[in-house]
Amino acid sequence: MVGARPEQATLSKDTDLSKTDATRAVIEGMVDGLNDHRIDDIGQFFASQFRWMGNFGCGTKNGLDAFQDNWQKPFQAAFSDKVCIDEARLYMGEWAAAFGRQEAIHSGEFMGIPATGKKVDIRYMDFWKVEDGKIVDNWVMVDFPSVLSQLGVDCFSGQGWEAFDKGTKTPPTPERRSDGT
Repeated sequence: MVGARPEQATLSKDTDLSKTDATRAVIEGMVDGLNDHRIDDIGQFFASQFRWMGNFGCGTKNGLDAFQDNWQKPFQAAFSDKVCIDEARLYMGEWAAAFGRQEAIHSGEFMGIPATGKKVDIRYMDFWKVEDGKIVDNWVMVDFPSVLSQLGVDCFSGQGWEAFDKGTKTPPTPERRSDGT
């Protein structure tokens, strides 16, 4: 990249590291609450106006009610016997992050697919901001294309880049521009 670089990590640059243990307690309690399938009282961990910002297919939930009505309830309706397993967690002041999987049974409609009874792994990454003992922001990536694949739907119609890994397609290479990049 030539020239000025964009400022990086603006949201976390002034984090207060003395809040790390308090953030850890909120996140650990919240994950336990999700594993207990709590909906009505999950506000113990989330600010009433928190933002849940998911990737395409998941949507954005503004406020606790939207999170409960438009994420928790539909997710639990589609997937039963759900267990969240964070494989790694990181804490830094008011910030926390995790990645892992949910193991669940596809027991209700999901993305238009009727219940199959199949066990699925639902991969995710979460990034949280905690203020005053509550989660105020939650950035989320849920691997819905993988879930769909486990249910027999290839949302990439065979054009996923896994074909490069398997050697069934040749990856394209960028052409050199006149400036040498």
